[in-house]
Amino acid sequence: MTPERTDRLNEVLAKRQPGLTLVLENVTDPHNISAVMRTCDAVGVQDIYILNTKIGLHEMWSAKSSSSAAKWLTVHQFTNTQECFAALRKNFFKIYATHLGADAVDMYALNFTERCAIIFGNEHSGVSNEVTELADANFIIPQVGIIKSLNISVACAVTLYEAYRQKKLAGHFDNINLTGDSYTSLKSKWGLLG
Repeated sequence: MTPERTDRLNEVLAKRQPGLTLVLENVTDPHNISAVMRTCDAVGVQDIYILNTKIGLHEMWSAKSSSSAAKWLTVHQFTNTQECFAALRKNFFKIYATHLGADAVDMYALNFTERCAIIFGNEHSGVSNEVTELADANFIIPQVGIIKSLNISVACAVTLYEAYRQKKLAGHFDNINLTGDSYTSLKSKWGLLG
Protein backbone atom coordinates (compact mmCIF):
# COMPACT_ATOMS: atom_id res chain seq x y z
CA MET A 1 0.00 0.00 0.00
CA THR A 2 1.35 3.41 -0.91
CA PRO A 3 1.95 6.03 1.81
CA GLU A 4 -0.69 8.21 0.13
CA ARG A 5 -3.26 5.41 0.30
CA THR A 6 -2.39 4.75 3.94
CA ASP A 7 -2.79 8.44 4.77
CA ARG A 8 -6.15 8.56 2.97
CA LEU A 9 -7.52 5.52 4.80
CA ASN A 10 -6.34 6.87 8.16
CA GLU A 11 -8.04 10.21 7.41
CA VAL A 12 -11.31 8.46 6.56
CA LEU A 13 -11.12 6.26 9.66
CA ALA A 14 -10.54 9.32 11.84
CA LYS A 15 -13.84 10.80 10.62
CA ARG A 16 -16.03 7.74 11.22
CA GLN A 17 -19.03 8.44 13.46
CA PRO A 18 -19.95 5.47 15.67
CA GLY A 19 -22.77 7.53 17.23
CA LEU A 20 -24.82 7.50 14.03
CA THR A 21 -26.23 4.54 12.15
CA LEU A 22 -28.82 3.73 9.55
CA VAL A 23 -31.34 0.88 9.47
CA LEU A 24 -33.02 -0.33 6.28
CA GLU A 25 -36.19 -2.32 6.92
CA ASN A 26 -37.24 -4.71 4.15
CA VAL A 27 -35.68 -2.64 1.39
CA THR A 28 -35.86 -4.87 -1.66
CA ASP A 29 -33.79 -3.18 -4.36
CA PRO A 30 -30.05 -3.87 -4.05
CA HIS A 31 -29.37 -0.70 -6.06
CA ASN A 32 -31.16 1.37 -3.41
CA ILE A 33 -29.19 -0.32 -0.64
CA SER A 34 -25.95 0.31 -2.48
CA ALA A 35 -26.77 3.97 -3.04
CA VAL A 36 -27.54 4.33 0.67
CA MET A 37 -24.22 2.66 1.53
CA ARG A 38 -22.39 5.15 -0.64
CA THR A 39 -24.01 8.03 1.25
CA CYS A 40 -23.22 6.38 4.59
CA ASP A 41 -19.56 6.19 3.64
CA ALA A 42 -19.60 9.82 2.44
CA VAL A 43 -20.83 11.18 5.79
CA GLY A 44 -18.79 8.90 8.06
CA VAL A 45 -21.39 6.31 9.04
CA GLN A 46 -19.53 3.04 9.61
CA ASP A 47 -22.28 0.65 10.69
CA ILE A 48 -25.44 -0.04 8.72
CA TYR A 49 -28.21 -2.37 9.85
CA ILE A 50 -30.32 -4.34 7.38
CA LEU A 51 -33.56 -5.73 8.81
CA ASN A 52 -35.32 -8.23 6.57
CA THR A 53 -38.45 -9.75 8.08
CA LYS A 54 -40.30 -10.24 4.78
CA ILE A 55 -37.49 -10.99 2.36
CA GLY A 56 -34.38 -13.15 2.51
CA LEU A 57 -30.96 -11.93 3.56
CA HIS A 58 -29.18 -9.87 0.96
CA GLU A 59 -25.95 -11.44 -0.19
CA MET A 60 -24.62 -8.86 -2.60
CA TRP A 61 -24.93 -5.19 -3.30
CA SER A 62 -24.78 -3.50 -6.66
CA ALA A 63 -21.12 -2.62 -7.19
CA LYS A 64 -22.15 -0.20 -9.92
CA SER A 65 -24.24 1.90 -7.51
CA SER A 66 -22.09 1.63 -4.42
CA SER A 67 -18.69 2.22 -6.01
CA SER A 68 -17.56 -0.54 -3.65
CA ALA A 69 -18.80 1.37 -0.54
CA ALA A 70 -19.97 -1.90 1.05
CA LYS A 71 -16.40 -3.10 1.57
CA TRP A 72 -15.69 -0.05 3.76
CA LEU A 73 -18.80 -0.45 5.94
CA THR A 74 -19.77 -2.84 8.69
CA VAL A 75 -23.08 -4.42 7.73
CA HIS A 76 -25.29 -6.05 10.38
CA GLN A 77 -28.16 -8.18 9.04
CA PHE A 78 -31.21 -9.25 11.06
CA THR A 79 -34.36 -11.23 10.28
CA ASN A 80 -36.02 -10.48 13.64
CA THR A 81 -37.18 -6.98 14.62
CA GLN A 82 -36.78 -7.50 18.37
CA GLU A 83 -33.21 -8.77 17.96
CA CYS A 84 -32.35 -5.83 15.74
CA PHE A 85 -33.76 -3.34 18.25
CA ALA A 86 -31.93 -5.06 21.12
CA ALA A 87 -28.66 -4.57 19.23
CA LEU A 88 -29.52 -0.94 18.46
CA ARG A 89 -30.47 -0.17 22.09
CA LYS A 90 -27.03 -1.36 23.23
CA ASN A 91 -25.29 1.33 21.16
CA PHE A 92 -27.73 4.18 20.54
CA PHE A 93 -29.74 6.48 22.80
CA LYS A 94 -32.46 7.31 20.31
CA ILE A 95 -34.07 5.45 17.42
CA TYR A 96 -35.91 7.53 14.83
CA ALA A 97 -38.15 6.14 12.08
CA THR A 98 -39.33 7.84 8.92
CA HIS A 99 -43.11 7.66 9.05
CA LEU A 100 -45.79 9.96 7.70
CA GLY A 101 -48.09 9.86 10.72
CA ALA A 102 -49.91 12.28 13.00
CA ASP A 103 -47.15 12.04 15.61
CA ALA A 104 -44.29 12.64 13.15
CA VAL A 105 -41.97 15.58 13.79
CA ASP A 106 -40.05 17.60 11.27
CA MET A 107 -36.57 16.17 10.54
CA TYR A 108 -35.01 19.50 11.53
CA ALA A 109 -36.45 19.15 15.05
CA LEU A 110 -34.31 16.05 15.73
CA ASN A 111 -30.98 16.14 17.53
CA PHE A 112 -28.64 14.03 15.42
CA THR A 113 -25.65 14.90 17.61
CA GLU A 114 -26.69 12.32 20.22
CA ARG A 115 -26.10 8.63 19.58
CA CYS A 116 -28.95 7.72 17.26
CA ALA A 117 -30.20 5.23 14.70
CA ILE A 118 -32.34 6.31 11.75
CA ILE A 119 -34.74 3.80 10.20
CA PHE A 120 -36.00 3.84 6.62
CA GLY A 121 -38.58 1.38 5.35
CA ASN A 122 -39.54 -0.57 2.28
CA GLU A 123 -39.80 1.26 -1.05
CA HIS A 124 -43.56 0.64 -1.28
CA SER A 125 -44.97 0.39 2.24
CA GLY A 126 -42.43 2.34 4.29
CA VAL A 127 -41.53 1.53 7.87
CA SER A 128 -43.70 -1.20 9.44
CA ASN A 129 -46.16 -0.49 12.26
CA GLU A 130 -44.09 -2.72 14.57
CA VAL A 131 -40.99 -0.60 14.00
CA THR A 132 -42.76 2.75 14.31
CA GLU A 133 -44.14 1.65 17.68
CA LEU A 134 -40.68 0.61 18.90
CA ALA A 135 -39.00 3.81 17.72
CA ASP A 136 -38.52 6.77 20.06
CA ALA A 137 -39.91 9.20 17.49
CA ASN A 138 -41.19 9.27 13.95
CA PHE A 139 -40.14 12.01 11.59
CA ILE A 140 -40.81 13.37 8.14
CA ILE A 141 -38.66 15.20 5.65
CA PRO A 142 -40.49 18.49 5.02
CA GLN A 143 -41.79 18.87 1.48
CA VAL A 144 -44.00 21.40 -0.31
CA GLY A 145 -44.74 19.45 -3.48
CA ILE A 146 -47.74 17.34 -4.46
CA ILE A 147 -45.94 14.00 -4.14
CA LYS A 148 -45.30 13.34 -0.45
CA SER A 149 -42.43 10.88 -0.75
CA LEU A 150 -38.87 10.63 -1.99
CA ASN A 151 -36.92 7.69 -3.36
CA ILE A 152 -35.40 5.87 -0.40
CA SER A 153 -31.82 6.60 -1.40
CA VAL A 154 -32.65 10.30 -1.78
CA ALA A 155 -34.50 10.39 1.56
CA CYS A 156 -31.52 8.75 3.25
CA ALA A 157 -29.11 11.20 1.67
CA VAL A 158 -31.17 14.24 2.71
CA THR A 159 -31.45 12.97 6.28
CA LEU A 160 -27.84 11.87 6.61
CA TYR A 161 -26.57 15.20 5.35
CA GLU A 162 -28.68 17.01 7.94
CA ALA A 163 -27.11 14.71 10.56
CA TYR A 164 -23.69 15.45 9.06
CA ARG A 165 -24.35 19.20 9.24
CA GLN A 166 -25.38 19.00 12.90
CA LYS A 167 -22.46 16.76 13.85
CA LYS A 168 -19.96 18.96 11.99
CA LEU A 169 -21.21 22.09 13.76
CA ALA A 170 -20.95 20.25 17.08
CA GLY A 171 -17.30 19.35 16.37
CA HIS A 172 -17.83 15.60 16.02
CA PHE A 173 -15.42 15.43 13.08
CA ASP A 174 -12.64 17.24 14.91
CA ASN A 175 -11.44 14.17 16.85
CA ILE A 176 -11.27 10.43 16.34
CA ASN A 177 -14.53 8.94 17.64
CA LEU A 178 -13.84 5.25 17.11
CA THR A 179 -12.05 3.70 20.05
CA GLY A 180 -10.71 0.43 21.36
CA ASP A 181 -11.55 -2.79 19.59
CA SER A 182 -13.69 -1.11 16.91
CA TYR A 183 -10.83 1.16 15.88
CA THR A 184 -8.24 -1.63 15.93
CA SER A 185 -10.53 -4.04 14.09
CA LEU A 186 -11.20 -1.59 11.27
CA LYS A 187 -7.52 -0.68 10.98
CA SER A 188 -6.79 -4.39 10.58
CA LYS A 189 -9.63 -4.95 8.09
CA TRP A 190 -8.48 -1.97 6.02
CA GLY A 191 -4.88 -3.21 6.00
CA LEU A 192 -3.50 -0.45 8.20
CA LEU A 193 -1.88 -2.70 10.81
CA GLY A 194 1.36 -4.59 10.48
